[in-house]
Amino acid sequence: MVGLQASQNTAFIQEGSRPVNLRTDLGQLADLIEIAFASSMDSNGRAAVREMRTMSNLPGIGLIGGLNSLMQGMGMGQVWIADGRLVGNVSIYPADGLGYDGRDWVIVNVAVHPDYQRRGIAQQLMEASMEMIAQRGGRRAMLQVDADNPVARRLYQRLGFVEERGWTSWRRGGAYAIPQPFAAEERIHIVRRQSNDWQAEYALAARVRPEALGGLGWLRPLHERQFRRSLRQTLGDWFSLRQRERLAIRSDDERDILASIWIETSLSHTTQLTLMVHPDYEGLYDEALINTAVRRFGTSALGIEHPTDRTVTSSILQRYQFSMRREVVHMVWTPAG
Repeated sequence: MVGLQASQNTAFIQEGSRPVNLRTDLGQLADLIEIAFASSMDSNGRAAVREMRTMSNLPGIGLIGGLNSLMQGMGMGQVWIADGRLVGNVSIYPADGLGYDGRDWVIVNVAVHPDYQRRGIAQQLMEASMEMIAQRGGRRAMLQVDADNPVARRLYQRLGFVEERGWTSWRRGGAYAIPQPFAAEERIHIVRRQSNDWQAEYALAARVRPEALGGLGWLRPLHERQFRRSLRQTLGDWFSLRQRERLAIRSDDERDILASIWIETSLSHTTQLTLMVHPDYEGLYDEALINTAVRRFGTSALGIEHPTDRTVTSSILQRYQFSMRREVVHMVWTPAG
């Protein structure tokens, strides 16, 4: 009778794709994500996995709301069940922030257990997720994939995703020596970008970071409110203890901004940089701004996400002891009709 009961219970386990159920799936999702992304997971990712495991052992559905915020909509995804195990996952959520209106969606955590790969599971999970996005009126879906993962890139291309741009994440530890001033510093005038300069900086961004090539980076579309910040945004920075400084290099007639760098500090240990340089001045103005940022903030860790195709700047970052952490390709899918 015991054996019969076990067989009956097993028969009720749905095989294949189904919506995620965080009440029952959370622990297995943590295991899958840890295995699938072991080589690229950073400290934040590992902390999220630990949080998932902790929450999976706690009773009550009231915890689910906090987890959804932590894992960016994991509760809206799809999972794949095989042999009574959770072996695949795709998470989706509507993009939130400047430049988004609820019709843009993000796809993350595309993972299949190594023992079950090359069986078409990822494709079927993706198709189910894309159908869900289309049914909800999604305008487009975005994802990022490791540049050195040709199998995944080909899968997404078959599904209709188009590659926008490659991006490289760089990081410089705070233990390196502070560099000497840039040799050409005396003839390059670096100033704080003033609030009334936002249109000139926006014009620079439209040239070097166009929306068709991924805008300012992952989940940072090219939007004027990134350059002309509102009082509400400023107060939000103040309450969250974030500080933002923008340095710029103007043209001789001061009408245009030819290069700029954003320096954003917060409670995290890494100061984040965003660098934009007119192509005619790469190799000069980018080094001047990087040198300034490192000399001023280099005692703490510095991070920057920069377009992979800007190879001149990449060489400069390496000279200033930035190391490459990850190279990804951003891809976009637009539902038919």
